[in-house]
Amino acid sequence: MDEVREIDVQEAQKRLEAGQTFVDVRDPASFKAGHVPGAIFLDDQSLGGFLAKADRGKPVVVYCYHGHTSLGGAAYLMDNGFTDVVSLRGGFELWRQSGKIES
Repeated sequence: MDEVREIDVQEAQKRLEAGQTFVDVRDPASFKAGHVPGAIFLDDQSLGGFLAKADRGKPVVVYCYHGHTSLGGAAYLMDNGFTDVVSLRGGFELWRQSGKIES
């Protein structure tokens, strides 16, 4: 398996503006309370549908609370054929602290 590349909040913002897919792997209540605009909530129940429909060649940014769990989520997607996956260093908490917009 390849190593998961991490990106900072500024790079994530550029990717958001470019329309790239963001995947949130936090718990449902945290996602409902706030998330990156347009992010897809991904958990054990929604994973199968996501894998069935997603274009594995398109870029994906995975994030969690602080950037640790998202590394595993990104690695899982890579193991399942996704070719351009990164993890948001610092997770949603750093995104929020940087003053970036959220839904």
